[in-house]
Amino acid sequence: MKTALELKTTAVADIPLQEASLDIWDTKYRLKAKSGDPIDQDIQNTYERVARALANVEDGAKRDYWYERFVWALQHGAIPAGRIMSNAGAEEHKPATSTINCTVSGAIGDSMHDILDKVYEAGLTLKAGCGIGYEFSTLRPKGAYVSGAGAHTSGPLSFMDIYDKMCFTVSSAGGRRGAQMGTFDIGHPDALDFVRAKREDGRLRQFNLSLLITEEFMQAVKDDLPWKLAFPLTAKECEEDNIDLKDPEQVVWRDWPVIANYIQNDDGLVACRIHRAVPARRMWDLIMSSTYDFAEPGFVLIDRVNEMNNNWWCENIRATNPCGEQPLPEYGACLLGSINLTKFVIDPFSDEPRFNWDEFREVVKVFTRMLDNVVEINGLPLDQQRSEILKKRRHGMGFLGLGSAIALMGMRYGSKESVEFTEGVARELAISGWEMGLELAREKGTAPILSEEFVITGEMLRRRPEMAQDGWKLGEKISGRLLHSRYSRYMQQLADVAPELVEKLATEGARFTHHSSIAPTGTISLSLANNASNGIEPSFAHHYFRNVIREGRKTKEKVDVFSFELLAYRDIVNSEAVFDSEEASQKLPDYFVSSQDIKPSEHVDIQAAAQKWIDSSISKTANVPTNYDYEDFKNIYLYAHDKGLKGCTTFRFNPEAFQGVLVTEKDLKSSTYRFTLEDGTVVEARGDEKIEYDGEQHTAANLFDALKEGYYGKF
Repeated sequence: MKTALELKTTAVADIPLQEASLDIWDTKYRLKAKSGDPIDQDIQNTYERVARALANVEDGAKRDYWYERFVWALQHGAIPAGRIMSNAGAEEHKPATSTINCTVSGAIGDSMHDILDKVYEAGLTLKAGCGIGYEFSTLRPKGAYVSGAGAHTSGPLSFMDIYDKMCFTVSSAGGRRGAQMGTFDIGHPDALDFVRAKREDGRLRQFNLSLLITEEFMQAVKDDLPWKLAFPLTAKECEEDNIDLKDPEQVVWRDWPVIANYIQNDDGLVACRIHRAVPARRMWDLIMSSTYDFAEPGFVLIDRVNEMNNNWWCENIRATNPCGEQPLPEYGACLLGSINLTKFVIDPFSDEPRFNWDEFREVVKVFTRMLDNVVEINGLPLDQQRSEILKKRRHGMGFLGLGSAIALMGMRYGSKESVEFTEGVARELAISGWEMGLELAREKGTAPILSEEFVITGEMLRRRPEMAQDGWKLGEKISGRLLHSRYSRYMQQLADVAPELVEKLATEGARFTHHSSIAPTGTISLSLANNASNGIEPSFAHHYFRNVIREGRKTKEKVDVFSFELLAYRDIVNSEAVFDSEEASQKLPDYFVSSQDIKPSEHVDIQAAAQKWIDSSISKTANVPTNYDYEDFKNIYLYAHDKGLKGCTTFRFNPEAFQGVLVTEKDLKSSTYRFTLEDGTVVEARGDEKIEYDGEQHTAANLFDALKEGYYGKF
């Protein structure tokens, strides 16, 4: 074994890809002909195909130059999101696919016509390879009277079942599987039904579910107050039911995404009829117990999302992409890319590891241009989607491999120094990205919305009182670039470290309205980054299994994978190293930790450090052990709220309820599954045991999950 002093100056760029990584590149990102024959002969060919497609957006004389720069960026850690890697430059073979990962639906109107119209739009979106998010609390609660039908509605969740089945059907025909997010307002009368929905086996499994949590609700929880469940009133209902709009026992005024036909006041708030009140803490406990057992619903702190939104004056965000890192307006698009931080670590595991900040900043700038070019080849199927992305040109650049890079540099994930490093990476990404946003605006023009003028409303002045202090008056016109760069809460924060840059953006405009977001990057990390840690996460484990869908298999397949930092340590320091070994010849340094070794508060601290400089949001999951104390678990979400996060998600391995995508050998060995097969045979086996059934070998855990959830044989 080498000592730190014996290590040569090195990076970790050349560690061979593990078999699982190559396999996923081959199945997901490698371009193939209709016959199945590969067109991309290797990963370098994939990079060249993507670089050429994005460089072709440039003026003819500049195309070759930018092609070379884009290839360089891809080789040095820039990784566009999966739809770009799969579909850019592939028009000859896949003409009807998109380079956009996900979108958000238009607001679902409270009518059968609009509900079914949005199902159709969602089907077209999924067919193009995009995931999609929706808000369902725009629909009347269960039991509400529908005058046109002379009956009572079955409520939003019954309509969600339609979207769920549609998604599975379209995905089964070749699109992305299960890529949907359903959001729901915490104040809707059916919110408790939404929380309990996934307790039913097989229901809404093509959805991720998240509650839209308001500051009003969080305050009610903290103060132990009743929580009012309410839905908007029409003028007709108000008159027919003799509703007193001034009576706080009948009506509460709230922000609402759809205002047509509803009663609205001068501040833009909507009158909502109170259906009932429940103790806020009781509701909180129900949410927490569901999250503890089923890992859902997630939390979207929606007031904070809208308060910090760069487009605060023209968007009311109510939905997100399926993973939650992109809160988006109606028909908004999720254009993503991540930078592999492990590429910039010099002298890993040595006494003086370093991060190459200069090269990182340069990759950010080149990558920013690449992602901006994706807007031009978006391939989105709906006119509304194309109009939205061209008008605002938002994208979400983030990073992956944070946990791995922290280990390479000899830090423990969650430590004070790792938190400082995380904030530094996010801050430098922001500054370099907006510098390029200014350069591109000067070269190619600003995002169109920033060149528009807007009439100042009472709601604007209510939300940004500093506008009145600056002399702006109701009814005056103001440019989008000023509203974006001078009155955005995020840009005001950026001005603390880059005041001259932000002032130039305010006067000249930016190429895009949003620049950063941190995605979960599970598949991308495992494949093109050789299993560097996902997004902002630590490594899930240093040796674990990933459950993957294989065409033709009746259950998910368990694939063996190792963390990138373990592979690197074996390559550079000690080829015999084993995680959790107590043998001196095999032992890893103490900073080799996995997700479950880290305190939930440390997970939140890392996310908060990055969120300060990320203008969209962050997809992050705080993994906790199966036996984690419930009372401590509840406090994670309160802590996340107090630390200023826009969202929070946790995962606790619960074999009876949820198998999960990633599992450790320890969890499988310690879990016993008991179930009855179609022939009446009762099976009881450890999760990792192999069972031969229906002509295939399955792990007990995956067979149990497939039969319980109803997807057996449907891949």
